[in-house]
Amino acid sequence: MEKLARKDMIFHMLEKEPNDVFLNYALAMEQIASSDFKEADMQLKKVLSINPHYLPCFYQLGQINEKLNNVEIALDYYKQGVTIAKSQNNIKALGELNEAIWLLED
Repeated sequence: MEKLARKDMIFHMLEKEPNDVFLNYALAMEQIASSDFKEADMQLKKVLSINPHYLPCFYQLGQINEKLNNVEIALDYYKQGVTIAKSQNNIKALGELNEAIWLLED
């Protein structure tokens, strides 16, 4: 039996569980890895429609928008992430998001 590519396996699993946050996020990460930023952007927004407080999405959406030269949108996602990181008391994510903001605003 032929081994399925990771992206194909994720698609297959999503057919059974289309609202699984981790699977949707994993698909977005695969899309980012293949530089398919517009698809990844849509996929991450889908994750947020399932769970609006899924913190990793905000950093990734910021990164994608930086790559697409949407600086203001990137800053907005980072700042939304800061708010959520504070509410979740996630110091590590808070530091990463603040650093991303600092680098863009510098």
